[in-house]
Parts: sequence; structure tokens; C-alpha cells
Amino acid sequence: MNLACSQCPVRDSAACSVLTEEEREALARAGSTRSLERGEMLFAAGDEDAACATLVTGALKVSAIDMEGNEQILALVHPSGFIGELFAPFAHHDVVALTDSKLCTFARRDLESAIEEYPALARALLRRSQEDLLATRSLLELTAQGSAEMRLAALLHDFAAAASHSPCHVATEFELPLTRGEIANMLGLTIETVSRKLREIEDAGAIARKGKRGIEVLDPALLQALSGRQAAQA
Repeated sequence: MNLACSQCPVRDSAACSVLTEEEREALARAGSTRSLERGEMLFAAGDEDAACATLVTGALKVSAIDMEGNEQILALVHPSGFIGELFAPFAHHDVVALTDSKLCTFARRDLESAIEEYPALARALLRRSQEDLLATRSLLELTAQGSAEMRLAALLHDFAAAASHSPCHVATEFELPLTRGEIANMLGLTIETVSRKLREIEDAGAIARKGKRGIEVLDPALLQALSGRQAAQA
């Protein structure tokens, strides 16, 4: 089933937003929507025929399994994010839904044809790949150098930014897509440290926890300050 572009919640932020209405509708006809439940795999390491996809709703993780069988979360994919390797299989990475998710998927050959036909789409995908690479590098730097509080605050700020419909401010409320164990795995911390630092960030007044996974951002500026990141210049 194709997703009507006019009803797509990421129509203004996904890579395909650079296309005209006619071009976008033509691209949509070549693709289809796919729904995943939490824990369901989109791509497995080594898949030769893995499709390419834009995440419409939900969250995904890109992970690898080390020699000892432990999972390492390498990256997160948020709505409007593109996932897929156009010219190579996922040699060592699994892509798994963190929450119930919906995607707009394309066979690799169809997307390759679209890139040839629409140069603007190729440029948009390149920009998104560069942004994803920068985000991954920032995460690696954070886990290598930042304090436990900085790591957790930065991840919470990133989740709030991803949940927002505006590039100018973060969402006031969101659901954590990761368990505390997954957060600990990703940030190189223990589950006990994640729980303690989450409580300290709440006690500082930056956030309030709501239920099992709900987070309310009470003071975005404070949360950003705790993350050690500077606010973007206007």
C-alpha cells in the first residue's frame, strides 16, 4: 500500500521534500508503506536485497553484534531519517524497530533510478548522509569523553529534538524509545548509573518523568546546558 504524500507527517522534512508534487507522487507509486512492531527487524546484517526506507513514525536502531555476542547500538533513526545502503549490503549491521514504526520503503533499484532522474533527490540524500555521519561522530565523542550526566542529558535532548515538529525548539514531551538497558549499552554506562543520573537530571529541574517511559522537558535550556552542548546561534 502506498502512503499518500499529502498525509505524510514527514513530507516537509524527509529527503523527498525537495521534489515537486508530481515527482513525489511518481516516487511514491514505486514504493510502499511497511509497519513494524517493536523489536521487529527491518534489515539483517548481510541482507543482499535490503530495501531503502524513510522512517515516517517511530524509531529504529542500527546495531552490530561483537565477537562475544553482545549488541552494540551504533546509531538511532528518527522520523524523516533515511535508512539503507544503496550500493552495498548491510555487511555487519542490523536495523530493528525500537517502537511501533511506519516506513516508506523502496527497492534499491527503484531508488537508484529515482536518483538518476531527480538530481535534487541525490543531493538531499547526500546531505542527510552527512548529517547522520556527524550525529554518529558526536555520539562517539560524547561516549568517549563526556561525563555520565552529559551523555544522558545529550541523549535526552536529542530525543526531544527528534520528537519536535519544529527545527526551532525541542518537544515538551516524548516517550523514551530505548529501555534503560539499551541507554546504558549505547552510552557505555551501567543501568544503575543511568537510573541515578536520570533522577539527578530530574531533581535539577530539567525534566520530569511521567509513567514508565514518558519524559516532560521542563527547562530545555538547562537540559542543553547539562549536555555540555552550546545553543545554536540565531
